[in-house]
Amino acid sequence: MAPPITLRSSEGLQLIQNPPNDLKATLLFEGDNRDNQIRRMSYNKDGSMLAWSNPQSLFVTETEKWTILVKIDHAKVVDIKLSPKGSFLATWSHYTVDQATKTGQPNLHIYCTKTGTLLKSVIQKKQQGWEPQWSNDEGICVRNSNNVLHFYEGNKFDNIKTKLDLFKISDYSLAQCSPGNYMIAAYCAGTKGQPSFVRVYKYPNFGGPSSTLANKSFFKAERIHLYWNKIGTALVVLTSTESSDSSYYGDQGLHYISLRGETCLVPLDKNGPVYNVEWNPTSTEFAVVYGYMPAKVALFNLKCDMVFDFGTGPRNLTYYNPQGNILCIAGFGNLSGNLEFWDVKQKKLIFQTQASDSTLFEWSPDGQHVLTATTAPRLRVGNGFKIWHYTGSLLANIATPQYQELWDVKWCPAPDGKYKEERISYTPVESKLEAPKPQAKAAPYRPPSARGTATSFKLHEYELPSNQKPKPGAVANAPLTKNQKKKANKKAKNQAEREEREASGKTDPPRPEGAIVVEKANTGDPAKDKSIDKIRKKLHQIEKLKEAQKSGKQLQEQEKVKLATESELIKELAGLGISVKRS
Repeated sequence: MAPPITLRSSEGLQLIQNPPNDLKATLLFEGDNRDNQIRRMSYNKDGSMLAWSNPQSLFVTETEKWTILVKIDHAKVVDIKLSPKGSFLATWSHYTVDQATKTGQPNLHIYCTKTGTLLKSVIQKKQQGWEPQWSNDEGICVRNSNNVLHFYEGNKFDNIKTKLDLFKISDYSLAQCSPGNYMIAAYCAGTKGQPSFVRVYKYPNFGGPSSTLANKSFFKAERIHLYWNKIGTALVVLTSTESSDSSYYGDQGLHYISLRGETCLVPLDKNGPVYNVEWNPTSTEFAVVYGYMPAKVALFNLKCDMVFDFGTGPRNLTYYNPQGNILCIAGFGNLSGNLEFWDVKQKKLIFQTQASDSTLFEWSPDGQHVLTATTAPRLRVGNGFKIWHYTGSLLANIATPQYQELWDVKWCPAPDGKYKEERISYTPVESKLEAPKPQAKAAPYRPPSARGTATSFKLHEYELPSNQKPKPGAVANAPLTKNQKKKANKKAKNQAEREEREASGKTDPPRPEGAIVVEKANTGDPAKDKSIDKIRKKLHQIEKLKEAQKSGKQLQEQEKVKLATESELIKELAGLGISVKRS
C-alpha cells in the first residue's frame, strides 16, 4: 500500500490517507482566505513530522494523529525547513533594514520544535542557499556566513565549534552519510586568473596539508552544483559559465571526485548543455541527461565509464525510485511530458507514457507508484494530480475544483528500509482509468515545392539504446544463425515461465528440496554487495552440481572440490551478516 499524500492548496492542507484505493481528501487545516493561506510545508526525513506556515504563524504537527505540537508566532515567513529528525525548524524571511537604527534585522531563525523556543537568529541576505545543512543524525549543523562555514555540534547554536575558512567559499554541501563520518565539499570561485576549486574534507579535520581528501580545480566555473552519492563516498560536480565563445548559453563541465582523491572529467559524447545529474540510491552509478535536443541519457559507473546509453529523445530529467531498481526518464517544462520507466538491472524499457503539462514529479517511498501534478503558480489552469504505477497504468486522476488552485503535492516520506525492493513486472496492473493517449503531433512545415508529394520529413533522428543498436559490420535483416535461434527460443521459454509464475502468484522458480536459498541483500556498501553476489553464484553452481550428481552424472575432480567448499561459503555469508535458508 502506498503512503499518504499531502496537498497544499487554496483550500488549506489536505490529506489522502490510502491512495490510490481511497482518494477521499480530508481537510486537516483550513487556509481558504488571505490571512491563513498555507504558504509552505516541509517534512522531516522519516515523515514523522510536518511543518507548515501561514502569513502570521508557524506550525509543527506529528503525522500519526495529525495534532499540532507547537505554534510559533512569526509573520511573513518565505521559506521553511525541518531538520532530518524534526528537532529543529529553520525559517527564512526577506532581509529588511530598521529605518530608525539603519541596521539590518536578522531574517534566518532556528526554532526548537518541542518548545517553540528561538535558538538562533542571524542575517542571511540571499535566499539562494539559505538553508542550514544538518547531518542525518543531527550531530552537526553547518551554514555559510560571509563565505566562511560555521559548524555547530550537539545543536548548541550559541557556540561555533569550528570554522572552515578558505578563500571566499561560495557554495558547499554536507554528505548525508553514516553517523560520525561527516564529509563536507566546499567550492571557492576563482579570481584574477586563478582557477576555481572544490575541496573535500572530513569533519573536523580542516587543518594541515593532509586534511584535504580530494581537490579539483577548473577555470570555466562561474556556477556549480554538487551531487553527493547516498553513502558519501563520491561526488559529481557540474560547472557552468554564463556565456562563452562557442555558445551563447555558456559552457558546462561534469567532474567526478572520490574520497580516495581520484578526480576526472566525465566524458560526454554529445555537444550541448547538461540538464540533469542523478545518483542511483545504491551509490554505484549515476545518470546524466545531456546534449542538444533530442537529449541523450547515459549511465556512468564509479570509474566514469559509460555502462549504458539510453539513446536520444525529448528528455531533460531522470528520477530513480528509492530502491534504485527503476529509472524514470522524463521530459517536462517546454517538452511534452514524456515518461519512460526502465529496469535498471536488465536495461530494459518497462513502459512509456505521457503526463502532459506536469510541473511536479515524485516517486512514492514504496518504489511502485509515482505522482505527477500540475500546480500553480506555474500553471493556473488545469490544476490537479495523477497517480501512476511504473507499469504505465493510470490509477488516479484528480482535478482541482474550479476557482481553486493546487500549490504543492507530496508523498509522506517513510523511514529507510520500510519498503523493500520488489520484483519488477512488465505486465500493467489493473486500473479502471484509461491512460491518456500521446498528443497528436502537428504536421511539419513543407515548402510549396514539396507539398502534395510523398516525401517524408523528420525534424530529428532518434538514436536507439545501446543494447538495440546493430553491431558494427552486422547486415540488416540477416537471417538468424543456429545459436541465435537457440538463444531466442530459450529466452522466450523463460519469459513464458516467468509470466506463468506471476499469474499463479508464484514469483520464484521451483527449487529442489533442501536447496540453499540466499536472500539478496542491499547493504549500501558496493564492495560488500559484490562479495555477497559472488558467494551466491558459487552456491548456485554447487546446487546444480548436486542435481547433476543425483541424476547419475559422474563428477570431475574439480567439481568435487567445489562441492566441498559449500560449508566455507556459508560461513563467509554468516560473517557478512547474511542468513542462509534451505527450501
